[in-house]
Amino acid sequence: MYYLYTITDSVSVPPKHMSEDAEGATTDILRSRYERTLDKDIGIILVVFNVRNISDGYILPADPNIHHDVTFDVLAFGLDVEEVVVGEVSELADFGLFVRLGPIDGLVHLSQITSDFITYDRKAGVFVSKNTKRTIKKGDTVYAKVSTVSMRNSIQDIKIALTMRADGFGKPEWIKEDKLKGIKEKRRKK
Repeated sequence: MYYLYTITDSVSVPPKHMSEDAEGATTDILRSRYERTLDKDIGIILVVFNVRNISDGYILPADPNIHHDVTFDVLAFGLDVEEVVVGEVSELADFGLFVRLGPIDGLVHLSQITSDFITYDRKAGVFVSKNTKRTIKKGDTVYAKVSTVSMRNSIQDIKIALTMRADGFGKPEWIKEDKLKGIKEKRRKK
């Protein structure tokens, strides 16, 4: 989910920042370049911090900027297929529900909410399963598994598909009920 990375890069400080100290100018430029961006290798970069090892500035021919080599840390958010996540239901729709996963939402398609037949009651703003009568609504906490991650060019283009069909997923109450049901069935078999 959340990862820390150390990055080394070169920063170009324009003349308008010459009156600032090198650390402040470099930090501002790094934040504007990296924060709230998508890197396909590490995920969404949330924050830049701990800027250090700023080299003495050097000038390139025909370039008015001062360049510094610098090391810094970033906090990034990324998901892997098969990763188990916990999130809050942020929105319901006819085709499924959205789960808030840090800075982005993942979609649980209607067919992936539960193995039971489920319908959406738009008036009540709730999904209801046919046989078990389990419900799920906006604000509920759920456990899900990442089934696909599609990262394109921007944060807005990220698509996360989730599933809650397997045992051990869904609302915490569902998981607890299933565990108790399993214990009772084992006792009956003995």
